[in-house]
Amino acid sequence: MLAILLTPTRPGAPLTRADGVPLAAVLREQLRATGARDVVLTDDPGEVAVLAGTAREPVLLCSGDLVAHTAVLRHLATSPMPGTVALVLPEPGAGPVGVVEDRNQVVAAGPVGTLTVAPTGASGGAVRVSVADLPALVTAARAAADTPAGGPADPIPLLDRLLAALTSPDPTTAPGSPTTGSGITIFAHRVRLLVARRVADPAALAAAEAEVAAVDSDRAELRLSVKEKDDFFTTYFVSTWSPWVTKVCARLRLTPTGVTAISVAFALAAAVLFAVGGRPALVGGAILLYLGFMLDCVDGQLARYTRHFSPWGGWLDTIADRAKEYLVYAGLGIGVERAGGPGWALAIAAITLQTVRHMTDTWYGALHDEAAKRPKPAGQPAAGGLGDRLSQASNRVQADTGSFTYWAKRTVVFPIGERWALIALTVAIFNPLVSLVAVLVWGGLAALYTLALRTLRARSMRVAVLTGVDTSLHRDDGPVVRWLTALGRGAGLPGPLPLALLGAVAGVALLGAGLAGIGTGPARWLVPLAVLVVLVAGLPAATPHGGALDWLVPAALRAAEYLTVIGAGLLVDADGAVIFALLFVLALRHYDLTARLEKRENAPLWHALGLGWDGRLILLAVAVLAGPGIGRLALLVLTGYLSAIFVVNAVRGWVPRDIPAPRQPADDAVGAGGRPAARETFAGAGVREGHAATPGGPDRAAGTAERPERDG
Repeated sequence: MLAILLTPTRPGAPLTRADGVPLAAVLREQLRATGARDVVLTDDPGEVAVLAGTAREPVLLCSGDLVAHTAVLRHLATSPMPGTVALVLPEPGAGPVGVVEDRNQVVAAGPVGTLTVAPTGASGGAVRVSVADLPALVTAARAAADTPAGGPADPIPLLDRLLAALTSPDPTTAPGSPTTGSGITIFAHRVRLLVARRVADPAALAAAEAEVAAVDSDRAELRLSVKEKDDFFTTYFVSTWSPWVTKVCARLRLTPTGVTAISVAFALAAAVLFAVGGRPALVGGAILLYLGFMLDCVDGQLARYTRHFSPWGGWLDTIADRAKEYLVYAGLGIGVERAGGPGWALAIAAITLQTVRHMTDTWYGALHDEAAKRPKPAGQPAAGGLGDRLSQASNRVQADTGSFTYWAKRTVVFPIGERWALIALTVAIFNPLVSLVAVLVWGGLAALYTLALRTLRARSMRVAVLTGVDTSLHRDDGPVVRWLTALGRGAGLPGPLPLALLGAVAGVALLGAGLAGIGTGPARWLVPLAVLVVLVAGLPAATPHGGALDWLVPAALRAAEYLTVIGAGLLVDADGAVIFALLFVLALRHYDLTARLEKRENAPLWHALGLGWDGRLILLAVAVLAGPGIGRLALLVLTGYLSAIFVVNAVRGWVPRDIPAPRQPADDAVGAGGRPAARETFAGAGVREGHAATPGGPDRAAGTAERPERDG
C-alpha cells in the first residue's frame, strides 16, 4: 500500500508538537505502522494525480492536520470493506467539511453550507482508495490542480477537496441515470472509542494528543471487535463475555478460520446429539449449540481485533454459518424421525424457507445500496405514501438504540442469534419436533412481516435499482435460459418478476401433487409440465431488473427450483434424506453466489458446469420420466456432482489468503527518537520515505449492511 501524506496548505509554520517534533513526522511513522510500503509527503494535487495514476496498489491518503491513535489509521488501512473507505468523525462540525452517509456509504461531502442534506458526520482526514477507484482519484486530483486553493480564503485541506470531488455529481452524467457522481462507492469508517481529531493550531494539537494518551488503545480495540449493532440475544447473552474469549484466542495465536472450524465442530456435535435423542443428549446438544454460536461470534471479533481479513475468511464464515444451521436442521429431523414423526419433511421445509428468506435479505440490501448512492433528480418531490412513512418510521426506530421498539424490530425478523437460542431452548426443554415447528412458525411469520414492509418501502424508492448487477450470474441462469432470452427479445414480455412468481406457483402446485400422494404413474408427467412453466421465467432474464420489486426475482427462482425438486422427489418416492441433501448442496451454491455479490468477487471458475437452475430442472424432469428408480438415482447423482463442483470452486476460487497484518504495539506518541526512515528519495514536490513492504499484508474483502468481513 502507498501512503500519501497531504501537508496542509494553510500559511504559517507547520504544526509542531510541544517537544518540537512536527506532526507530519508523527503521521509518517503512524502510516508506516499501518503497513504502508512508501510514504510520500506532498501538497501538490498534480503529484497526487501522477502517483495515483502509476500506483498498482491501494493508496492511503492522510491529511497533515490529523491527530489520532495509530489504530485508527490501521483499521482504515485494513478495513474489510470493498473498494474505497473514508474516515468519518461522528460530529458534523468536527472537520473542515461535512459528510452525508446513507447505508454506510458516504454519498456527499463538502462545506456544510453547500450540502443539500444535513451532514451526519465530518471528514476524518484519511481515505483509503482501492486500485479500481484510482482513476477517479486521478480525475479529482487533476481537477484540484486546475483550481487553486486560494490560500487563507480557502481553508479546506486538499484531502477534503478530493473527497468532495469523489462524491460530487458528474456533470457529464444525465440526472437519474444508473451512474452518477464519480461512479465509485465510498464506504464510511466511523471513529468509535478511539480518538481522531482535526487540528488547526498548536493548542488544538496539544489537546488532541492529551485525548489520545487518555485512551487505552488495546482495550478500545477489543471492545471495537464487537459489532456496534447486533441482535438482542447476541448483545446480552454472548457479546457480554465473548471478547474475553477473543483475547485468549489472540494470545493462543488462533486464526479466525481456526475458530470457525471449532465452531463447526461444536454445531456438528450438537446435531449428532439431537439425532440421538434422550434428555441428556438433547441438553448437551443445546449447550454445545450455544457454545458453537459464541465461537461463531468470536471468529468475527478475532478477525476485527487482529485485523486478519481475507476474501477466503469472509466466504468461509458465510458458508460455515449456513452449513452449521442446516446440519442442525438435519440432526433435529433425524431425531423427529426416530420418534416416529415427519422429521425430514420439517427439515426440508426449514431449509427451503430460510434459504429463500436469505435471498430476499441479500437482494433487498443490494437494492438499498444502489438507491443510497444514486441521488434523485433535481426538483423531485419526496416519495410520500405509506412506503415512505414506513421508511421514516423505521429510521427513527433504528436511531433509538436500546429502546423496546428498537429491540422488538431487530428480534421479530428472527435473526441468527434468536434462531440458535430458540432451537437450544426448545430442544432442551421439549424435543426436536417442537424445535423444528417453532423455527418454521417464527420464521414464516418473520418472512411475512419483512416481505410486506419491504415491498411497501421498495415501492416508495423512485429510482431504478439493480440495473448494474450481473443478474444472469446471481440468478444462476444456465444455457437454456440464455437461449430462451434470445427468443424473448422484442416479444413485449413483462418484467422478470411476474414470470418468476409464476415459476414459484408451478413449484407449489407440483409440491401439492406430491404431498397428495397421487401415485408415481401418470403423475410423473406433472414434473416436466411444471418444469416447462418454470422455464418461462427465463424468457425475460436479460430484461433490466430495475423494477421496484425486482429484488424478489432471485428468491422467487430459488423457491421455484427448490419446490420443484421437492415435488419431483415426492412423486418418485425418494428418501427425505436424499431430497434434503440435494437442497443442502443447492443452498451452499446459492450462498456462494450471494457472497460473491456482497464481496464483489468474480463468478466461480466452474460456474457453467453447475448447469444453471434451468439445466438442473430439465435433467431432473427427464430422469423422472424415465422411471421412479432413475429419478431417485438422478437426485443422488446430482447431489454428488454439485458437491464436487462446489468443493472445486471453493478450493480454486477462494484461495486462502488470510495472512494477518502484524499486530505490533501502537506507539501513539512517536517522538524525535522514533524509528528512523529506512531511506529517503526525492520525487517532484514530495519526499518519498519508505521501508520494505510488509509481507502478507491483509487482502481486500467485503461485507453486508454494516459489512463486517466476518459477521458473527
